[in-house]
Amino acid sequence: MLKTALTLGLLGVLAIPEASAQGSADHVAMGTEALHVHDLRTALAHYEAGLDLDSTNYEANWRAAMVLLDLGEQFPDSVKSPERDSLYARAEVLARRAVASDSNRAEGHFALAAAVGRESLTMGKKDQIRRAPVIRDEARKAIALDPRHDGAYHILGRWNAEIMRLSGFSRFFAKSFLGAGIFKEASWDSATADLEKAVELDPNRIYHRLELARVYTDRKRYDDARAQLAQVESLPDRELRDSAYKAEGAVLAKRIADKH
Repeated sequence: MLKTALTLGLLGVLAIPEASAQGSADHVAMGTEALHVHDLRTALAHYEAGLDLDSTNYEANWRAAMVLLDLGEQFPDSVKSPERDSLYARAEVLARRAVASDSNRAEGHFALAAAVGRESLTMGKKDQIRRAPVIRDEARKAIALDPRHDGAYHILGRWNAEIMRLSGFSRFFAKSFLGAGIFKEASWDSATADLEKAVELDPNRIYHRLELARVYTDRKRYDDARAQLAQVESLPDRELRDSAYKAEGAVLAKRIADKH
């Protein structure tokens, strides 16, 4: 298990005293409390402690998976990083365990879609293509169980956008060699509609608006993109990476400033 490596190595998390005195649900509650102040390392330590007591705990599994993804995002996707790859791999394992524990709740499917998606970004195009159906299917399952799940709409919108951004050769490879007829369903209209829905459901989430601005830019809807980027700049930071998303938004805003 990666807990020891993560805890003592990359993360430097201190052991939680008297862990055995706490129940699994108690650790989940304490982990979630730590997340409220963006203390990812303490949150993960509690979720892992809860999983030591009950490896099938649904909440501990999906929540730990999401924290691992947040930690992995601290590393650039463009460079090789065994530490990041271990975080993403562990996240996928826990997300799959959450779904196995309870397949009738949306967050497990969302966590699995997110974990497979994040891990795929560090892989080559061939592996990305092979894993794409899982991302789409799990996001759709999350939405079917919770039609107001903005995160699942975000993943689905980005899925459509990433498929449409594939080069002609990659799309040919997907359809011809992998039998991926699923790719024929992707469209810019779906990417736009899904991300617009994510923004509608949570208009104050900066990441939703940034990704929608990127899709608008792809479609040469520059005025719409600039409107979203203005919101990105003005919204208060709410999540751990919001300042980074704002910086990315500023770069995009500069790039399209004179485009019509």
